[in-house]
Amino acid sequence: MGQSADRDAKWTSAWYGNKRWVYALLPLEGLFRVVAYLRRAFIVLWRQVNVGVPVIVVGNISVGGTGKTPLIIALVNRLQARGLKVGVISRGYGSAAPQYPYVVSESSSAREAGDEPLSIWRATGCAVCIDADRVAAARILKSAGCDVLLSDDGLQHYRLGRTLEIAVIDAERGFGNGHCLPVGPLREPRARLLSVDFVVVNQTSLEGDTTFPRHYYNMRLEPKHWFRVKDLSRLPLEHLSQGSHVHAVAGIGNPDRFFATLSKLGLVSECHIYRDHHTFTRDNFQFRQSLPVVMTSKDAVKCQSFAEPEWLALEVDAVLEKRFWPKFEHELDTLFPYE
Repeated sequence: MGQSADRDAKWTSAWYGNKRWVYALLPLEGLFRVVAYLRRAFIVLWRQVNVGVPVIVVGNISVGGTGKTPLIIALVNRLQARGLKVGVISRGYGSAAPQYPYVVSESSSAREAGDEPLSIWRATGCAVCIDADRVAAARILKSAGCDVLLSDDGLQHYRLGRTLEIAVIDAERGFGNGHCLPVGPLREPRARLLSVDFVVVNQTSLEGDTTFPRHYYNMRLEPKHWFRVKDLSRLPLEHLSQGSHVHAVAGIGNPDRFFATLSKLGLVSECHIYRDHHTFTRDNFQFRQSLPVVMTSKDAVKCQSFAEPEWLALEVDAVLEKRFWPKFEHELDTLFPYE
């Protein structure tokens, strides 16, 4: 584990392990809350921009991965099934594009586009535009003829006006100690969830929880198939037999969820953890023991150029509880009524 991953792990352990030393930062949390509130109020009242097409924001209120990318892919597929031209807006964390806004294309590399935007483009074929200024990206996609836009991780980017808001929660991690930064992992207080249209809870079961409000919906990430990192060719889940020992590499927000999925597939993993959006090199794969290498599809886009033929990535589907889609379709009907 690298130094940056060690730092991330220290803070994560404090926030989710209820370490007492973080409470010395309570005055800073108070300042953070005040600044966040004033910033939101000012932008919404005076700076928010309506780009002229429906915008669906998919984000979270906590630091770290919650499963947004598979959900965005599922939403894009649903919208495309209605015959809509969909565009996805991304900040492109870690990208180094030649210019911004940057539209992802077949020639884009993970270095130029970033891991999540490239993963979304490969999975859906929809238009994906990257810019820290999400309004600029939205305008590019609108000019390209998109009927509806999805904003990846844009819940706190209030300058971009939005039609619907979807917040994603990792049920395993929850809200940690419940505090905002820097004392806890929250970007905004939990009360923010009262104002969004949908709250999607990423967990292992689709069983309803009666303690959840009505606008909470369960989601499960279900293994779909393997694919070779080198050439993207698909392989069935049975390609690796139960009991196989593997090197499991993860540079995502919650690597433990990936490792748990591998365990459910019957694999025995030697786990290698890197910080979210880590830029992989061939040196990261110099392992002492010769075992199959597996990773997430998000990490695979950064390793394709130097991958060995036997390296595999796991593709997952976001499976939502049945009552989510009728509600989502109802919202779409108000935006795009069928002829």
